[in-house]
Amino acid sequence: MFPLKDNIPTDRTAFVTIALIVINVIVYFVLQTKSGGIFSSPADAGVVDWGAIPYEFSHPGKDCAIAGQEILCEGMANAPAGEAPDQPPFWMTAFSSMFMHGSILHLAGNMLFLWIFGNNVEDSMGHVKFIAFYLLGGLVALGAQFVIDLDAAIPTIGASGAVAAVLGGYILLYPRARVVTLIFIIFFFTILELPALLILGFWFIQQLAFGFYGVANPTGGGGGVAYFAHIGGFAFGLLAIKLFASRSKDYTVPPKYPVY
Repeated sequence: MFPLKDNIPTDRTAFVTIALIVINVIVYFVLQTKSGGIFSSPADAGVVDWGAIPYEFSHPGKDCAIAGQEILCEGMANAPAGEAPDQPPFWMTAFSSMFMHGSILHLAGNMLFLWIFGNNVEDSMGHVKFIAFYLLGGLVALGAQFVIDLDAAIPTIGASGAVAAVLGGYILLYPRARVVTLIFIIFFFTILELPALLILGFWFIQQLAFGFYGVANPTGGGGGVAYFAHIGGFAFGLLAIKLFASRSKDYTVPPKYPVY
């Protein structure tokens, strides 16, 4: 399912949501070093430098770097003698990692969800509080992912955790909102207008299922997706939205979009 738009109008321009999308796009296409052309995947070295690595947070002062085909960190049993090249402070990567992405599809998916649902959440609390809500959601999401393996030397990047916080806030503020959704069924597709509670609730159940399946079956692979960051961010949004939001509009406009 791919959401396309919702039916909740906003009373003010979502300047922060727009700015976040622009920053994410600029970081991906301009600031992230690519392994090839502009549309290729980011270079591994830049991801290791500016991505958030659990080991660096659980071992402050110990840096991680690429050595051949693997990431080694100071203090690890198999790390070479000497110090790793200087890296950005670990606390800084908690923020920089939120604006990095591993592919164009990764970027596009996150920005689509942020645009559809972020403008209404921003409208409910104002610009300044939305910045705090978004960044705090991203930090909580990182923490939720890190506790799964504090010694992991795998960088976490992406706006997914912060966007998940936005989704958690949205589902509580506008559960009966209608979302125009593109649905693929094997080789066929259709467009339906569905309740936000159904779409976002189904998305969250998916994250729970995939996340806990990955923990129970670590060799099964999670496809490199930080499911617990999604879970942590969404939970933060649910729990914190009432502290930030000062108003909401729960529209129940009848569906306007027929099935194709």
